[in-house]
Amino acid sequence: MMTRSLIAFFTLALAACGTMPAQAQQVEGIAALVNDYPITTVDVRNRMRLIIASSGVQPTPEALGRIQQEALRSLIDETLQLQEAQEYEVTVDQAEVDAAITNIAQSNNTDPQQIVNDLAANGIDISTLRRQLEAEIAWQILVGGRYSNRIRISNQQIEATLERVAESASEPQYRLAEIFLEIPVQADEQEAQQRALAVMTQLQQGAPFQAVAQQFSDAPSAANGGEIGWMLVGQMRPEVAQVAQALAPGQLSRPFRVPGGLMILALIDEREGTTSVQYNLVQITLPASRVDAERRTALERAVSRIDSCEGIDAAIESVDGAFSSRLGDITLDSLLPQIAEPLSGLDTGENTGLMETAAGLQAFFVCDRSIGGPGVPSRSDIERQLRNQQLSMLSRRWLRDLRRDSTIEIR
Repeated sequence: MMTRSLIAFFTLALAACGTMPAQAQQVEGIAALVNDYPITTVDVRNRMRLIIASSGVQPTPEALGRIQQEALRSLIDETLQLQEAQEYEVTVDQAEVDAAITNIAQSNNTDPQQIVNDLAANGIDISTLRRQLEAEIAWQILVGGRYSNRIRISNQQIEATLERVAESASEPQYRLAEIFLEIPVQADEQEAQQRALAVMTQLQQGAPFQAVAQQFSDAPSAANGGEIGWMLVGQMRPEVAQVAQALAPGQLSRPFRVPGGLMILALIDEREGTTSVQYNLVQITLPASRVDAERRTALERAVSRIDSCEGIDAAIESVDGAFSSRLGDITLDSLLPQIAEPLSGLDTGENTGLMETAAGLQAFFVCDRSIGGPGVPSRSDIERQLRNQQLSMLSRRWLRDLRRDSTIEIR
């Protein structure tokens, strides 16, 4: 995908492509065969120009070698994706590609024809961009059609994530961007490390993170320039959280291992946590003046039988002197420590059990629990995040299987 840095780097791209070393300026021919479909050296050279123009990488001899590998790798994957689309009779209407180019133009404050003109003026055929977009759209349709209905996000998964978010609700929040570089199964990890270091070098030399992410990242966030938005620690994988917490705004991490590949993380911004855990509570009280052994036992039995706030009044009706009070929504930090501590960590439908307080015997029931404040994900946000994570994993696995089962000959 192209970025806001595209037009600014056209001149650089033209100069770079005009000074490519001999090994990059191949005699026109076939660079690779993918299931007998040819990828030509012209295709590779055009893709190299597009990568340089849109990512802003410095076209040193070492970088050009890496760009050539990246161009060929991308073209092979896109060929496999388009072949699979043909197998499943999935076609991409050219109007969809036009719409994608229009979106690119709008994000660059220009118009589609200007993009076409600028590409042509700098030796980049528009078909190079159109093919990339067509493969991307076709693959999204394929992955969505094959897996969307199979993915089931359970309440337990959502609750577990909400629990992690609740634990970090008052901690700092991080606005992050990522570049994920996949390591296919049985691939040479050292080669992947070299690829990651080459990307890192380009970033350190000033290439825009957003542009590099869009061209090189294997994560779905590549379409957004790698940005994944504001995150709480509880939403991140432990290894990602550890790296994010060590960065200062504007800093990049070194490449680090995550499941399936390597990641480079950028901390765009950080803000203090202003979130809080809120409980909707009902309080049961047996005044100190009415407490005796018989009433204590009766109240203990009543509390043990209550499984929802709706059943509280009926359960304590037989306990002489006991009454309930609806406290409504209240933040944990506004409660007395002796009450907040046993409440902390309780979920909807749970209670503190009987406690000795200055008022007598009391129990607090959680009717609802929520997290409030900026940047806090809703249940639907968390479900969407978990679903996208699974779709991304299944997408990479499918493409990996296609690479393994196909005949790919590099010339």
